[in-house]
Amino acid sequence: MSRLPVRFALLLCCCVTLFSGAEPVAPPPNTAPPPDPTRFSDEISRFIEWDRRNAFPKDAILFVGSSSIRMWATRESFPHWPVINRGFGGAHTSDVNHYFNNVVKPYNAKVILLYAGDNDIASNRSPEQVRDAFLAFVGRVRETQPSVPILYLCIKPSASRWQYWPRMKEANELIREACEKQPHLTYVDVGTPMLGPDGRPRPEYYLPDRLHLSEAGYAVWTRILTPILDGLLTHPSAAP
Repeated sequence: MSRLPVRFALLLCCCVTLFSGAEPVAPPPNTAPPPDPTRFSDEISRFIEWDRRNAFPKDAILFVGSSSIRMWATRESFPHWPVINRGFGGAHTSDVNHYFNNVVKPYNAKVILLYAGDNDIASNRSPEQVRDAFLAFVGRVRETQPSVPILYLCIKPSASRWQYWPRMKEANELIREACEKQPHLTYVDVGTPMLGPDGRPRPEYYLPDRLHLSEAGYAVWTRILTPILDGLLTHPSAAP
């Protein structure tokens, strides 16, 4: 029997997929364990060595999380406050938790901002897994700093990961609900302002990779956070 009809059918399916305009669909959630955190051992070692050689500011704002934190010029964006940046690119929330004693605990920060979950979802973690990892992070903080404000910067939309956006929104909503149930937790919506009138990520807010933020994108985040931080640091009793 000739194989030509089968090949033709496969080709036809590919053409339909390419030209139908259908949105890409994210794979089902992954139930496997989180990735091996030791892939960041060199980067964490550099943080440890920097801290050994330098004095970090006291009562600082700690920015921690993945590349959206690492690539942010936080010191220049928030010149009126002491800032520590401990972002490491590609990090999952589980990685931040694994290296908690190196990238969070030593600083006894006055405010902690976390951006994590973007890579989790893109690696097919479920929204519930992301929420639970965030709550594990909160639990670690509360062991030594029971009332320090923790700001969760929600997972941002991006064109390169658009197929994951429905799942990211679900994770954001779960974390928003969790923040409402505990004191000193604040969910910060830095995602919605990144969308244009068509409901898609605004290209000018992203680098050409369509994933990481441009200077204009970070300017939006800075505008959102500045009054929140001003309220927390100028009037500590205003912490939620």
